[in-house]
Amino acid sequence: MPDRPALAQTLDRITTDALALHRALRTSITDDAHALAAWITETQDLADTALYLFRVLAQHTPHTTSPDLLLLERVAHIAKAAQDAGAELAAALTRAVENRRRRADAVSGPVVLIGPSPQQFIESATDLLDRIPALYHAIHRDRLVPPNPPTHLPH
Repeated sequence: MPDRPALAQTLDRITTDALALHRALRTSITDDAHALAAWITETQDLADTALYLFRVLAQHTPHTTSPDLLLLERVAHIAKAAQDAGAELAAALTRAVENRRRRADAVSGPVVLIGPSPQQFIESATDLLDRIPALYHAIHRDRLVPPNPPTHLPH
């Protein structure tokens, strides 16, 4: 089991990164493919870190007590929220590129764009990222970060 400081530090980093990404998505209305690709990479990094943490916890956690299982469940939900946010951003990227192509192909007349819009996918991603700090606070509120002998998580 990772020691308390390493586990807490990893959860802190995941949550801080999720909040920063959430702010970036809320303050930037864009269908810029480059920005969307960067955000997708960031959400994938969040999910990778959470999945790594889950794997370490699963290997070193006795699955016999409710707090142990609740911690695993919440870390799994953090990973899923990050993965789902990445999927929504990938959908936004796809829709933005598709709409750009439709505009370029339109010779005359109005362009018919299909929905949901890239911005709607981005809003969905921000809603998913909102779950990460809530799960983080629930882990700390319920004191699920256990004190154990030191073994450190790599950074």
